Amino acid sequence: MVGSTTLDARPLTLFEELARRGVSRRRFLRFCTAMAATLALPASYAPRIARALETKPKPVVVWREFQDCTGNTMSMLRSSHPDIAELVLEAVSLEYHETIMAGAGRAAEEVVERVRREHRGDYVAIVEGAIPIAEGGIYCTIGGRTALDLVGEVCRDAALTIAIGACAWDGGLVAQGPTGAVGVDAAVPGLPALINLGGCPHNVANTAAVLVHYLTFGEPPALDRYKRPLFAYGHVVHDQCERRAHFDAGRYVEAWGDEGHRRGWCLYKMGCKGPQATYNCPTVRWNDGTSWPVKAGHGCIACASPDFWATMSPFYARLPDVHMIGVDIDAQTLGVGLVGAVAGLTVLHGAGKAIQHRRARHRATLDAAGRVVPGPLEPGPVEPPAETPPTGPPAEPPAAEPPACAGLS
Repeated sequence: MVGSTTLDARPLTLFEELARRGVSRRRFLRFCTAMAATLALPASYAPRIARALETKPKPVVVWREFQDCTGNTMSMLRSSHPDIAELVLEAVSLEYHETIMAGAGRAAEEVVERVRREHRGDYVAIVEGAIPIAEGGIYCTIGGRTALDLVGEVCRDAALTIAIGACAWDGGLVAQGPTGAVGVDAAVPGLPALINLGGCPHNVANTAAVLVHYLTFGEPPALDRYKRPLFAYGHVVHDQCERRAHFDAGRYVEAWGDEGHRRGWCLYKMGCKGPQATYNCPTVRWNDGTSWPVKAGHGCIACASPDFWATMSPFYARLPDVHMIGVDIDAQTLGVGLVGAVAGLTVLHGAGKAIQHRRARHRATLDAAGRVVPGPLEPGPVEPPAETPPTGPPAEPPAAEPPACAGLS
């Protein structure tokens, strides 16, 4: 599984390797565009991704498995969108993967030693499965060495470490057992470049996108506080779900197989954890991008959430205290309630204005000259200032004019 080289011993780039395997340039550019979309980058970044994959050598990858069910490996092997199998299994230099490699025993372990020696600080380490630490880590050993020892060795010498799946992230299901299983971050603290791709299993489109981002920009993508890439874990599942309109309208599946279930209504009452989960399942999907669990009729179990086996189970129990529009009310009740609320607010607004003006009139007073002084809540016309009285003796008052009708008597 050693990576291919040209006649001048120069390592092939990803594009050269794909071209050698019959991938056309048009298909390659479609892949770059799909990667830009997965990374939540504008389409204008696709040419930059293409240039990086055309010029940079293929990444050398070591994939180690520990306490796991091999579900993430199977997810990768059974995927083909977008060209993931070709990219990960054929285009990259996947030097070690005990599930699919032909070598075994000491010969296989020597491959890892060679990669660490020849590519120290330059290769990518992918870890699948939890690392048991109880009783010195004796619950998982390979070649007589514990997983705790092996993961520290391979990750500390890597340029980038990717923890794939729930178990490699935080121990997953195995952490609920007696082995003291933890994720990579807890087993090897302080790694300079660690990316957690939670999920049970992970989505290989995200794995390819992480590798593409690393090759294009020379660094991991933006991460959240759990060291998960924001492009994949930065949006709530509920907000991306195609059944969201049914949730807002108050249309729910009440029992498996009922009319609502057959019509694709919201699965919130059946235990769907979408309102508390963050993942790009609804947009990237599975099986060539055709479906994902909720579309297939099963609620989200938040498999990409921290410690989801403990915090999100029982999986078919309804989430408590989700205060959103549509919960437990139908569309008619919602509409009548909103109309009533708006009418009530309108009445309150009018009453408030009337009280405001009444208070303003009540607070009006008279000044020393007998003029009305408006209250503080109702500004009125401004009276002109009084003229300054003249100095000296007061002038005699003018003679009174005769009445207009004096000559008509």
